[in-house]
Amino acid sequence: MSNQKQQLNFWQIWNMSFGFLGIQFGWALQLGNMSAIYEYLGAEPDQIPLLWLAAPLTGLIVQPIVGFLSDRTWGRFGRRKPYFLIGAILASLALIVMPHAPVIWMAAGLLWILDTSINISMEPFRAFVADLLPENQLTRGFTMQSFFIGIGAVLAAAFPWLLVNVFGFAEEAGSEGVPLYLKIAFAVGAIFFLSAVLYTILKTKEYPPEDMESFKKMKAESKGFKFAITEIFTDAFNGPRVMYQLAIVQFFTWIGMFLMWFYFTTMVANDIMAAPSPQSPLYTEGIVWGNICFGFYSVVTFLFALVIPSIANKFGKKLTHSICLICGGIGLLAVYYMNNKYQLLISMAGVGIAWSSILSMPYAILTPHLPKNKIGIYMGIFNFFIVIPEIIATLTFGWVMSEILGNNRVSAVMFGGGMMLIAAIAILFVNEKNKNTIVA
Repeated sequence: MSNQKQQLNFWQIWNMSFGFLGIQFGWALQLGNMSAIYEYLGAEPDQIPLLWLAAPLTGLIVQPIVGFLSDRTWGRFGRRKPYFLIGAILASLALIVMPHAPVIWMAAGLLWILDTSINISMEPFRAFVADLLPENQLTRGFTMQSFFIGIGAVLAAAFPWLLVNVFGFAEEAGSEGVPLYLKIAFAVGAIFFLSAVLYTILKTKEYPPEDMESFKKMKAESKGFKFAITEIFTDAFNGPRVMYQLAIVQFFTWIGMFLMWFYFTTMVANDIMAAPSPQSPLYTEGIVWGNICFGFYSVVTFLFALVIPSIANKFGKKLTHSICLICGGIGLLAVYYMNNKYQLLISMAGVGIAWSSILSMPYAILTPHLPKNKIGIYMGIFNFFIVIPEIIATLTFGWVMSEILGNNRVSAVMFGGGMMLIAAIAILFVNEKNKNTIVA
């Protein structure tokens, strides 16, 4: 294969990104409904962050290991594709079982399995773009992923609403446990997840490493679990400078997003709909509307993904990302002024603009600075700067909720908005021009 990567057409980029439609369908079901599932099973608001701890821990461990392994994989089934498929199968099984958990600890354990599986599929998809696209198409590749992430999230958000309001699967007041509509939604999510990933596997051709001799040498020298951990640890402290500058941006960005995911849907049910308990029909209505809000910001995400490459080309990636984060931060702060469910869509428009940029701009800024033979491992390491803030949030924000915010979900969501505004300032200090500058 020539060292010059070929330009891919629209449909080739479409096919290689399509798997994210299924991944996001499953992930959005988790994000939009896990806090509600925990509350259905009896959890209090200050317990919610700790119950989400499984997700960041698995990402912290799994993504760099999967990146390390996929960098060193080549065979008849490809380089990244085997990991897509294994993760999709395991995630689909976990989605089916998740809403049938009878107690909180079992639901938390299944979330651990589900998030591990999603991470196995998701991490190689980022490296997939860097493997196949030339530098001038990276922004388009990552924004195509944002496009499918948006569509997947819209479908995942709308489906519970359809089950309750069109197909009549609403639970009677006073019912215990996870309602039937969520069990059906998670089962359908499993089908979507596996089918979309299989489409990308069948429709996209992977190419062997550009320098096969170097690849074989690297593979021969990197056997054993101890070597893998040493390599990950070494690379984590010797990456390009821009990665650590982006780490600050990611830290504040993702704390903001996680606090929204932790509390937004239950905020709608408890504060906007004023549901007296999780067994109230108003609670179901609130959770369903919270999912619709997530679906709305996802509509904005995939529509904005169509234009964000042009905006970034005109104004630069950093300024584009800063403006988008400001939109998201203001959107979350504005929930303080919302007193009916329809006004929340205004807030979600800002979040959708921010989310489209969050899913593309940091990766488009980082990728040109990465060594070509370590794209996978560095994408996994970059994920540290997503999961570490979530771990901090899960371990500390329960105390903040109970001792400072008085278990006020609105305040928690607004706190997330403030974090996003800090990220909007931090991105302006990233130096994306000096490529191949590695920390000594």
